[in-house]
Amino acid sequence: MVHKVAVIGAGPCGLTSVKACLDEGMEPTCFESSDDMGGLWKFKEVSEPNRASIYRSLTINVWKEMMCYSDYPIPADYPNYMHHSKILKYFRMYADHFKLLQYIRFQTKVKSVKQRPDFSRTGQWDVVTETRDGYEENHIFDAIICCTGHFNYPNLPLKDFPGIETFEGKYFHSWDYKGPEDMHGKRVVVIGIGNSGGDIAVEGSRVAEQVYLSTRSGAWVIRQVSDNGLPVDRFNTRFVHIMFRLLPMRFLNWLGEKKLNSMYDHAMYGLKPKHRLFSQIPVINDDLPFRILSGSVIVKPNIKEISGSTVVFDDGSTAENVDLIVFATGYNYDFPYLPKNAIYKSGHRIGLYKHVFPPNLEQPTLAIVGFIHSDGAIMPQAEMQARFVTRVFKGDKKLPSNQAMIKAVENDTKKIAKNYVVSKLTPLQVDLVEYMDDLAKDIGVQPNLLWLFLTDFPLFKKVLWGPVTAYQYRLMGPGKWEGARKAIFTQYDRMYQPLKTRQLNAQQGSTTGFLIKLSLTFMAGGAAIYYIHRNPTTISTLVSKLRPQSV
Repeated sequence: MVHKVAVIGAGPCGLTSVKACLDEGMEPTCFESSDDMGGLWKFKEVSEPNRASIYRSLTINVWKEMMCYSDYPIPADYPNYMHHSKILKYFRMYADHFKLLQYIRFQTKVKSVKQRPDFSRTGQWDVVTETRDGYEENHIFDAIICCTGHFNYPNLPLKDFPGIETFEGKYFHSWDYKGPEDMHGKRVVVIGIGNSGGDIAVEGSRVAEQVYLSTRSGAWVIRQVSDNGLPVDRFNTRFVHIMFRLLPMRFLNWLGEKKLNSMYDHAMYGLKPKHRLFSQIPVINDDLPFRILSGSVIVKPNIKEISGSTVVFDDGSTAENVDLIVFATGYNYDFPYLPKNAIYKSGHRIGLYKHVFPPNLEQPTLAIVGFIHSDGAIMPQAEMQARFVTRVFKGDKKLPSNQAMIKAVENDTKKIAKNYVVSKLTPLQVDLVEYMDDLAKDIGVQPNLLWLFLTDFPLFKKVLWGPVTAYQYRLMGPGKWEGARKAIFTQYDRMYQPLKTRQLNAQQGSTTGFLIKLSLTFMAGGAAIYYIHRNPTTISTLVSKLRPQSV
């Protein structure tokens, strides 16, 4: 029986894992190597080795209602897309509300995690930690939850850029980027068009002499501010997800690409990628198209070679007198504290059952939470993983045999390779709703649409047609939250609240607009009737013109 659980990392995944342990009656101890919670979202002016790092201006690209934990909504007055400082405040409120701080040991690094000699019987682990002062301590835990993420180890592929050793300027990875201070009046090349590369190119272009954005494969770029000014995440609904399962992917790709190209033609802007829209998670950036249109960002293909201060691209064009190169080239991932026999490799990726459990261990007492990449925020997904993990630890959910789990992992690898463009750096993709529903089904908290249709039709409509917010997974089953229904019905109120900064007489404007439209309709109708009355042959002439002409 699992009782004592070690949680490694006090970021968004670690916090919700601690809470999940407490909800199931376990005793968690969270080890955090830094002096504060927040993980990735704790900004520091100087990047620390082997830790995630963010830049000063970073604002999350996920709507607040889609990124919050399922039983603790983000305050209504917080902006819809939050600066990292606001996100950290939300984590502090979450930790305070559920009294999580007392279970976190800060400035304590986990050096090693190893199976005990009797692991096959007990499932227990030996854990060695080290404090800031160098004091080592040995622990025994019944289970381990790893929450150290996959943005800790920058990938700097210098060997792929011939002549980099001759470069006369400065270069660094986006992991080291904090702001555009070093770009004033400079000529800058940003390599990579992921979300970080796009953000850095846009921010740098406001102060640099010129920014070149080099991309090997291009990208689909979507806006956060979507139709009618609503957050684009708002359209991630169950109905849309059902359509994705019913309609051909080729048609959905065509429809989505047509929508994006109606805003700005990706081919004309030099952005059009080699892959289809839903084969890779798109770049989210409202400003990039305008910076391209204004000429402050110039999109270029992959770099062929570097010679001194000249960068030569694959198409033969060059960027002269380059001062700075930023490598936004992704991250490697590793769990250096885990034993090698706990890691199962499947293709390019670490193979995990349900993207959580190593499938090759004799006892299911090691879990990795947050080691995924999807079209949604990590917070609700990590929370769902943690709820699943603790149900397994407690014995309420039994995992299949090792052989069955390995088979499932290999099938997942094939499915990911089929549905997404993958590489050694991006082997972790899952579909947000599909993955959340899959875990929720195992936990017993997946919303029952038929039951809601029969018993609570207003809620059924919200769940089917509204955004798939995490509150839906607190409506029923283990961990049911009485406030879930209200949270779903008030999620748009929290969306509008931070926008109500200038009082308007909306009713008067609405009535005036309606009267104007009604008047125009009557005027148009009256004019048409008058014209037809004065020209009685109009309709017959029009019909005759519509008939196919014989040759």
